[in-house]
Amino acid sequence: ERASHTARAWRTLTTWSPVGAAFNARVHRRLDIFHQNVGLFGVPELSCVEGFEVVQDRALQETQQLVEEACRCPPGVQTVEIFDKLSDSLCRVADMADFIKVAHPDPSYREAAERTCINIGTMVERLNTNVDLCKSLKDLLDNEEIFSKLDPETRRVAELFLFDFEISGIHLDKKKRKEAVNLNVKLLDLSNQFLMSCHMPNRIEKRALPEHIHQHFTKDGNYIQIGGLNADAPDDLVREVAYKVFLYPNENVMHILEELLSCRDKLARLVGYESYAHRALKGTMAKSPGRLYSSEILSLLSFSSFNNMACWHVVFYLCRFNIEPSLYSPYFSLGACMEGLNGLFTQLYGVSLLAEQPSVGEVWSEDVRKLAVVHETEGLLGYIYCDFFYRPDKPHQDCHFTIRGGRQLEDGQYQLPIVVLMLNLPHPTRSAPTLLSPGMMENLFHEMGHAMHSMLGRTRYQHVTGTRCVTDFAEVPSILMEYFATDYRVISQFARHYQTGQPLPQSMVARLCESKKVCGAADTQLQVFYAIMDQVYHGKPQNRSTTDIMIDMQKKYYGLPYVTNTAWQLRFSHLVGYGAKYYSYLMSRAVASMVWKQCFYKDPLNRFVKDTCIFSVFP
Repeated sequence: ERASHTARAWRTLTTWSPVGAAFNARVHRRLDIFHQNVGLFGVPELSCVEGFEVVQDRALQETQQLVEEACRCPPGVQTVEIFDKLSDSLCRVADMADFIKVAHPDPSYREAAERTCINIGTMVERLNTNVDLCKSLKDLLDNEEIFSKLDPETRRVAELFLFDFEISGIHLDKKKRKEAVNLNVKLLDLSNQFLMSCHMPNRIEKRALPEHIHQHFTKDGNYIQIGGLNADAPDDLVREVAYKVFLYPNENVMHILEELLSCRDKLARLVGYESYAHRALKGTMAKSPGRLYSSEILSLLSFSSFNNMACWHVVFYLCRFNIEPSLYSPYFSLGACMEGLNGLFTQLYGVSLLAEQPSVGEVWSEDVRKLAVVHETEGLLGYIYCDFFYRPDKPHQDCHFTIRGGRQLEDGQYQLPIVVLMLNLPHPTRSAPTLLSPGMMENLFHEMGHAMHSMLGRTRYQHVTGTRCVTDFAEVPSILMEYFATDYRVISQFARHYQTGQPLPQSMVARLCESKKVCGAADTQLQVFYAIMDQVYHGKPQNRSTTDIMIDMQKKYYGLPYVTNTAWQLRFSHLVGYGAKYYSYLMSRAVASMVWKQCFYKDPLNRFVKDTCIFSVFP
């Protein structure tokens, strides 16, 4: 009865905008037997698991037709347009399957999506070593008269497509090209295995743990399942147990990682590079590993110690410097934060977020929200699916997935981008909406930065749309959003108590912004450690285990003592998507800092600034 009364209180005392209300309310969808199942993301074939094979086969057939068309086409802008259409045809299926294989609650969907990823990925690797296809593109680039008349964007995209051929070994003889394809296909499988293992929980017998902490973990018969670090748990013992159990070494996963790194090194050397890091950095802003870490730079980045603070204390205590997160959470309801984002995007970019009701079968979980992104003059820009709430078997990592990239269509229309944002927030209850800690709020702003990059980066070609830009720039829009999330002028616009509607007191706003400086320094040191370890893993092969390398790098560049019988690197999923490129977070942070200082520091809500800076942030 008390919970019901409290729920009525926060509903009546606080008035939410439509987008705020959509995220603060619990979802109550009625059984709909009169409307047809539209399929996942509105793809009719994906109303059933067998549909993956249908969309896959259709994409492969279209691919074959486009390859033949590209090889017949005389050099010109049509060549690049066909290549981009080919890329789009494969990516629309592969990207969607890449998301479904980790996010769908139904194992049969996950398995079907995984098979689709492998089959489409295999086709991509074969195309990247197709001599005739490459020749059709090279004929364009070699024809200076025609190539020089193309617009800059088309020329750049053509060069990027050729670059993909070059790093895949197109210059090799037939036998070695086949070997390169086989290595790439093997890497697809190893990468998938490693990603899956990164998020798998570890089990420990109940009797091995004090009974009073069992409630903090998932129970499984006589075992306790631990699927994360529980970094926000107030109890030191809970955090310590989670750290030691979740990061306990798994020999099979260790072998997968070692094989993944070895396979990458073989591929890089086969196609003519000193190491995988040299291959991965070709074409980035960094250009080569040598520019990332000279001995002089490394000496500056080395770190002595955190006064022997335990690893499981750092996030908890440093991010509570001068603040207590539980005191802030009532002011950061999910609805309030979404209202804040909506208001910020409207002021900066003339963009509004409109909550829409998904059709039957369109989403994979009942608590997924759908947002239409609408510009004040351009109209509908795209869709964001918000998969924000915790559920079993869902990855614990906050991330952004591109489902469909934007591109200019032949009929003059624009293919609308579709993305998914995945978080792991607590569900709303009868007595309160979902309440975010300051860290959760900042993560939400970060991921929404990725989403807006996908919405606003309206490139002509799908191959370079949104987050498909150069990797070491991809984090700039998202990190820029972190600056807004920790600016007192922005926080004051939306932080209000979910029950009373009262704004967050200025003294608390000031303490929160000040604490960010301490957290930021510690986080930067952690990112340095991650980036250097990633480079060492992908540099010249070393005759020692990944754990030995990690211990050495942690001692030199992070300063925290290694915890015996842990293998943190086996949970580092970024080794797949950001292999040899994890430094991108640091580089993007530097660029985002410059953009913030030059464009937003004086007035983060200045409408004029938006017009002068948007093109530097969303190229």
